[in-house]
Amino acid sequence: MPASDLPTKPDSNACIEPPSKIEGTLDNSFAEIDWQAPWLLHITQRHYLSTTIEHLSRPSQQMNNLSESSSLDNAESLDTHGINACNISTPDTIANVLKTAMQQQANHLEQPLPQTKPTHNQTPQTLQFVSQNALPDGEAYESFIGSTGNIPTRDNLHDLFNGSIWLTFPKTKALLNHYHMLEIEQQGVGASRGRVRDTITVFDENGAVLVTANPSIGEALIGFDWQGSLVQPRTQWDDPTSPSPNAQAVVYIFGHALLEQLITPRKPLCAHSVVISVGQDFFALSTQQRIAFWIINWLII
Repeated sequence: MPASDLPTKPDSNACIEPPSKIEGTLDNSFAEIDWQAPWLLHITQRHYLSTTIEHLSRPSQQMNNLSESSSLDNAESLDTHGINACNISTPDTIANVLKTAMQQQANHLEQPLPQTKPTHNQTPQTLQFVSQNALPDGEAYESFIGSTGNIPTRDNLHDLFNGSIWLTFPKTKALLNHYHMLEIEQQGVGASRGRVRDTITVFDENGAVLVTANPSIGEALIGFDWQGSLVQPRTQWDDPTSPSPNAQAVVYIFGHALLEQLITPRKPLCAHSVVISVGQDFFALSTQQRIAFWIINWLII
C-alpha cells in the first residue's frame, strides 16, 4: 500500500500554469492571504494557488486605488487604465482556479483525478470543482458531492480554503463526505445534522492534527495542560518553515474555516485537535511525505 493520500513526487508543487489563463477578478480580501504563513506550508499546489490568487486580486486593488484618486463611472474609464471591466464580475473564478490546480496535480503525479468514496448504492465519481449554482435547490451539499463528484464552490475565502484542503487531502475529505452520506441514508436531511454529522463538520471546519513522537505532549494537550504540552517542551516543537528531524511535535491545520480565520491570527483562536503518535523517523520526512504518512496510517482505511 503506497504511503500517500496523493502519491508523493520530489516536488508536488512543481507544475505552474500561467495565472492569466484563469479569467476573473477577486476582491481585496484575497490579497490579504500570507501564503508563507507556517499554517499554510503543507497545502498542496500552494505555489500555483498563491501565484494565481495574487494575480487575480491585483486588478481589484488597481481598481480601488484608481477609484480613490479619480471618478471612474463607466467601463470606458476602466479600459483606459488597462482593466478589463467585463472580468470584474466574472463568476466561478475560485472554482476554475481549484479545478486547474487539481488537474495539474493529477498530471504531475501521472494519476487520475481523485474520486468520491461511494456508499453501497453508489459508484465512485471523479471529483471536480463547480459553480455553487450547480447545487440544486433543496439538495444537501454532501449528497450532491457524493452522487456527482461535483464540489460546489463560491468566490470567497472560505471556499478557497475548503478547496485547498480538498487538494491536499482528497481521500480524507472524500471519506468524511462518505460518512455524511451514510448518516443521510439512515437519518435523512432534517432541520439539524445530528450528532455524527455535527462531529464530522466540526473537524472539517475547525480541525487540526497534532503529530508527536513524545506521548507526554499529546497527553498533556488532551488534559488541557498547556504548560506541559506547549511551554515546557517548546524546544521539541517543529518549525514548519524549517522542518527538523530532531523535532518531536508538529501541528497541521485541516479545518478550512480555521485557515480562513488565520488570515488575522489572534490568541482566542483554537482548534478541535486529534493527536497522532508516531516514531521519531516521521520527522526525517519532508512536509509532503509527513502529510502522506498520517493520512494513510490514520484516516484512509
